[in-house]
Amino acid sequence: MQTIRLALASLVVAAALAHAQEALRPEVGKPLQAAQELIKAQKYKDALAKVRDAEAVPNKTAGESYMVERMRIAAASGAGDAELAARSFEALKASGKLPAAEQLRMLESLAGSFYRAKDYAKTIVWGKRYLAEGGSNAQIRTLVIQSQYLAGDYAGAAKELVVEVQADDKAGRVTPEDRLTLLLNAAQRANDASAQVMAMEHLVAHYPKKQYWSDMLARLQRKPGFSDRLALDTYRLMLATGSMRNANDYMEMAQLAVQAGLPGEGQQVVDKGFAAGVLGTGTPAEADRHRRLKELVAKRAAEEKQGLAARETQAASARGGDELVNLGFSETFLGEPKKGLALMEQGIAKGGLKRPHDAKLHLGIAYLSAGDPAKAQAVLKTVGGQDGTADLARLWGLVARQK
Repeated sequence: MQTIRLALASLVVAAALAHAQEALRPEVGKPLQAAQELIKAQKYKDALAKVRDAEAVPNKTAGESYMVERMRIAAASGAGDAELAARSFEALKASGKLPAAEQLRMLESLAGSFYRAKDYAKTIVWGKRYLAEGGSNAQIRTLVIQSQYLAGDYAGAAKELVVEVQADDKAGRVTPEDRLTLLLNAAQRANDASAQVMAMEHLVAHYPKKQYWSDMLARLQRKPGFSDRLALDTYRLMLATGSMRNANDYMEMAQLAVQAGLPGEGQQVVDKGFAAGVLGTGTPAEADRHRRLKELVAKRAAEEKQGLAARETQAASARGGDELVNLGFSETFLGEPKKGLALMEQGIAKGGLKRPHDAKLHLGIAYLSAGDPAKAQAVLKTVGGQDGTADLARLWGLVARQK
């Protein structure tokens, strides 16, 4: 904003006396010329004194008064006297002689001057006036939003940022990370849940850091109505996004997978925990507990493979499609993704499902695990539910797009 301020001073000085030099009487023109030179030398307070000398001349013409105000706004802007610059601007605008392009440049400078003075209320007023009159400098919009935030108008800041993010989405632009974090902070302070979700989902979509994913998933689990049965699905998303926190997360997820009849998934989780150096470490007792879990899931996975044929027969003869879906999901973790996906599709088509949205969620996850993110996205878009399945599906869709 310092650059804007000096640019405005230079602009006004360059245009000021050039437009009406011949129309100025010497007693007005000489102090204004002196003010011009002082502004060029960045001696703004001295320049203001010369402007006051010109202003003191009696019986000034309208043109002379206009030139006095032009020079005053340049000096006041350079001196950081936003209030004085604002009064000069209003006088210039009222004269009807100020070109529209210069009005915008002056409004731009005034917004910056009030922001530097930490007068956030007036920064908002002048910044919005600049934007309303057609100004396109994104820096001024930023000052308005930051001023709203700093003035405690968190709802206003969040509202403006939501508009900004929506415009970026429509134009195919990625909103800068700092704008999204500002939206998140403003929305949290304003208790605006929908804006918080927008900020967090954009952060994990475009800046998929572990902390953002951890915060997103923690918030999801606290959401009213989020079902406890989706704990394993939440862990799956944590594992896929690299946001597992510690050995207990790997241990808990593996155990939940075994309990859900998915020992193959449990084995994958434990193997990834060991590969990451998270499991198999710690105290001797902890390392031994990790080793015993590894042996258990490997044994259960082997037993699962041996019983697949019998389960397929049983699932095919079942009235509903749940058994086919569950069996297919299990087989995707046991090294048979193509066969597993076919069984899951067959089960969903058969119908009679206890939780159809869960089945589609798992099918989308299975397609993504099998390396087909496009198909995964198509399936995940069909997932509904009010207990957390739709939320998880939307987040899985973000992961699929990143693939």
